[in-house]
Amino acid sequence: MSVTALWWAVIVSGIYHGVNPGMGWPLAVSAALMERKTSALPGALFALAGGHFLAMTAILLPFSMMAALVMWEAEIRIGAGLIVIALGVYLLINRRHPRFLARVPPSRLALWSFLAAMAHGAGLMLVPIYLGLCAPETLDAGHRAASDLMTANIWTAFWVAAVHTAAMTLAGGALAAGMYFWLGLKFLSRTWFNLDVVWALSLIVVGGIGIFTAGH
Repeated sequence: MSVTALWWAVIVSGIYHGVNPGMGWPLAVSAALMERKTSALPGALFALAGGHFLAMTAILLPFSMMAALVMWEAEIRIGAGLIVIALGVYLLINRRHPRFLARVPPSRLALWSFLAAMAHGAGLMLVPIYLGLCAPETLDAGHRAASDLMTANIWTAFWVAAVHTAAMTLAGGALAAGMYFWLGLKFLSRTWFNLDVVWALSLIVVGGIGIFTAGH
């Protein structure tokens, strides 16, 4: 897979996360309606974006350290793919949402977003894509010193998290703005869509693609 295609995968996965109600955009709508202030909508979206970005970096940064071990690059990518597949299978079997998310007060949207992204495996979905971007063949065939390679991959981890979060925020923000300014919560309650099964299957697909690309 080309580097350009992988970056597009980062953006598309961000859009996918953004339109998923489980990532929090309905909370931004409700926050603005409860406070009766339009300014509360971007404020809530900013908090959700901050929590999501922290969750992405928390998952990606450890892998940026591991990517310095060039000799085990393929094994690391296969292992990451298997972890993503396992989480997808688990979410298919266990459909219940984590109860601790309901205990986070609405005033702590950034914390809620961080925990929701971690609990739903949003960061893990990015791992196979990120490791593809950090493959040795894209970094001077692995001839750089290990420290230089690790430094480059750490910056890549931040960029992947930032680009992904920006795409997620724009997608979720567009839906939140549409609900707040035109459609309202009544329309949202009547047309609520559940992506739990699609989400779990997408984790399995992304993990499978990661394993396939690592073997080629």
